[in-house]
Amino acid sequence: MRQLSLFAGLFGLFLLLVVACEEQKEVGAETAIMAPPSSAGRAQNDEGVGHYRQGHWDVAEGHFRKAIQADGNLAEAHFNLALTLDKMDKHEDAKTEFKKALDLAPTKVTIKDSPVLKKHIGM
Repeated sequence: MRQLSLFAGLFGLFLLLVVACEEQKEVGAETAIMAPPSSAGRAQNDEGVGHYRQGHWDVAEGHFRKAIQADGNLAEAHFNLALTLDKMDKHEDAKTEFKKALDLAPTKVTIKDSPVLKKHIGM
């Protein structure tokens, strides 16, 4: 009986997590993306991703800017910087970075199909 109760509790927690994840998807929540291993800006970008996921917008912004300094053609860093600027309500700057990311990676699905990007650049 005790095992059944434990199983039911764990199953309930699992269902709660699934519903929470689905709700987050529904509101268009997006997250920053990792850089390819070959990029000189990879370490800074990926550090920024960690801070972005924790909601440390100002720290993430600094890392994404450093990634762009190291590799100006790193579309992921431009995209991530744009997402961060959007979170900081710096929408004109975000728009500029979204356009740059799309110019650098027009076929990368994560970038080109981003609802936040589309909202900013009017697609």
